[in-house]
Amino acid sequence: MMNSANQSALPAGPFREEMIWQQLKTVRDPEIPVNIVDLGLVYAASAVPVESGCRRIEVRMTLTAPGCAMSDVIKAEVERKLASLPEVKEVRVDVVFDPPWDKSRMSDAAKLQLGFDADYGAEPKSSGPFKVVR
Repeated sequence: MMNSANQSALPAGPFREEMIWQQLKTVRDPEIPVNIVDLGLVYAASAVPVESGCRRIEVRMTLTAPGCAMSDVIKAEVERKLASLPEVKEVRVDVVFDPPWDKSRMSDAAKLQLGFDADYGAEPKSSGPFKVVR
């Protein structure tokens, strides 16, 4: 028997669209300690009615690199977690590489967690009479 620490918390109540994103935020790239939403790997996710109140969830996502060794693991976890939502009959996950992923797709929280400057590449803020050199 699994204890509650090993189980992901399932949202309670009838299906709501935000449940998709809540579940996706529980999926982490095993090689990077950040969830796939904050990494910017999920391009689109939506629910489509299929029959008698059931839904199919369709996800369009990418990986940090086309040759990612963990691609099958990540895709299977997305499918498993979304299939556990109420009223979901089917899950389709399309892994695409166009547009390609890059660091600019990450949330500021992910950049901070991974040690990237959140404002890297942005125009320097005015520092008065001094010139900012990067």
